[in-house]
Amino acid sequence: MFNKKKLLGIEFTLATEEEVLEYIITGLEKSAEKYYVVTPNPELLVIANKNTNYKKVLNGAKLALPDGVGVMIAGQLLGKQLKQKITGVDLMKKICERVAEKPITIGFLGAGPGVAEKAAECLVSCYPGLKVVFVNEEWEQSGFERAKKYQEDEKNNKSGLNAKYKIHNTIDILFVAFGSPKQELWIAENLEKLPVKVAIGVGGSFDFISGKVKRAPEWMRKIGLEWLFRLIIQPWRIKRQFSLVIFSLLVFKEMIAGRSSE
Repeated sequence: MFNKKKLLGIEFTLATEEEVLEYIITGLEKSAEKYYVVTPNPELLVIANKNTNYKKVLNGAKLALPDGVGVMIAGQLLGKQLKQKITGVDLMKKICERVAEKPITIGFLGAGPGVAEKAAECLVSCYPGLKVVFVNEEWEQSGFERAKKYQEDEKNNKSGLNAKYKIHNTIDILFVAFGSPKQELWIAENLEKLPVKVAIGVGGSFDFISGKVKRAPEWMRKIGLEWLFRLIIQPWRIKRQFSLVIFSLLVFKEMIAGRSSE
């Protein structure tokens, strides 16, 4: 298992994206362990600072991955350098790419009406072997029924799935896009009673993948300005950006506390 470093009370996993992918996929092939994955960004760290239950939920994740350049910079300033920024949407796409030709099932839960289905369609189009067994905005049995269109039809073979693979109502990886903090709280409360092995909170990933919301150009993502692009196309997010000010103050406070204890 990976080592962790605590940043503003949250224990972040010290791993690269490649190491995380290997851990998740290899683990599914060898173990029946249930667990969940979170991708905290500065806004979530601010929420966790005010809400001890939410902090407990984030720290209860098997993997807590740094989502955002702000978290990476904070790690450097506090002498707790993390390995790599890993966003929910990038992790989701990489997982789908890797498991497309494996006997690993995928589920899409959350976002607005029809968005999960559109995201699933886009990913199946990119990775034809992807085995989608659940698609819905809420956790309901109908989600398994809706996913049948992505499964093997022996008569017309539309989906390209392995005909020898038997689809059942068990989800190996469930992507949950309720938004934070709702998705993490929901996962922690319900995972043990769900037919799911690994649940991953992915925030607005379905919106990006489905094309409902335009994502920042790659050059902006590389230099850490994806938040600015989202603010430009979604001005209503300005209120949420105030959490960055609070986040900065929390980092500064921890820096001062660290120097005082030396």
